[in-house]
Amino acid sequence: MDDYQTARQLIGCLDLTSLNSNDNEETIIHLCEKAITPYGGTAAVCVYPQWISTAKKYLKKTPIKIASVANFPNGNNDIKQIKDEIKKALSNGADEIDIVFPYHDFLIGNIDNCRRFMETIHRECGKHTNKIILETGELKHVSTIAAATRFCLEYDVGFIKTSTGKTPVSATIGAANIILETIRDSGKNTGFKASGGIKDYEEARKYLILSEVILGKTWPDSNHFRIGASSLLDDLLKIANKGE
Repeated sequence: MDDYQTARQLIGCLDLTSLNSNDNEETIIHLCEKAITPYGGTAAVCVYPQWISTAKKYLKKTPIKIASVANFPNGNNDIKQIKDEIKKALSNGADEIDIVFPYHDFLIGNIDNCRRFMETIHRECGKHTNKIILETGELKHVSTIAAATRFCLEYDVGFIKTSTGKTPVSATIGAANIILETIRDSGKNTGFKASGGIKDYEEARKYLILSEVILGKTWPDSNHFRIGASSLLDDLLKIANKGE
């Protein structure tokens, strides 16, 4: 596959994201406009819960999914608050929920709370896709990232996601490698999402190639492979346009 085709494939696997404190209706509409490209729509747009209805209205005639967030970005909300956040997002029309794993609890061995969290997610999301954000830059060690991934896989989650993009270390190829290998070894039909700091085609392409090497050439479609980014799309379009 040449660079033009690869860029177009990546566009279809992109969660185009705006999770800024100064987001407003104008920025969300602009995000939705960008998500509709000459090469098809992005996989999803990801916005804060209060902007779901705006995105849903704008994209209602497209297959682009609306994603939102819960327990975001610090991963330390109580179970009731997380439950309420998910209910609100789904009632507003979200198709997918990106939820921060309680990595603080996991790191200190508070596994009971992690289990309550995962049980709540499984129950509240139901048929809707959930993406569990491990915050790998905070988990740091290979063994810890692998253990957290295995723990989440017990609950048949939709995706394992690297990061919120709100910590000093976000997505890395090393963390992606650990997650992808753990998914492969589990035999689960769980997807992978890299997020945080991925800004250009060459970097995004590395994650795509890695997923192909570990899980096979046909594995990384939008049901299994996502990249979350706010500025990556511009570079992908620049590459894709050169193939015209």
